[in-house]
Amino acid sequence: MKEKLHNYDPATDLDSPEAIEIFMADAFESGDAAYIAKALQIADRAKSMLLRARTAG
Repeated sequence: MKEKLHNYDPATDLDSPEAIEIFMADAFESGDAAYIAKALQIADRAKSMLLRARTAG
């Protein structure tokens, strides 16, 4: 029996500036440039989602 895989977007769980800050701190601690670059993309997407949610009310 095959398990269904679901797409997961970590940006959806970064629901506050503090969560984004912790996420980015962890990325920078890794010292891995590729991981940091991907984390920055995720953080940018999370910030956009937060802004849209605040604007929508």
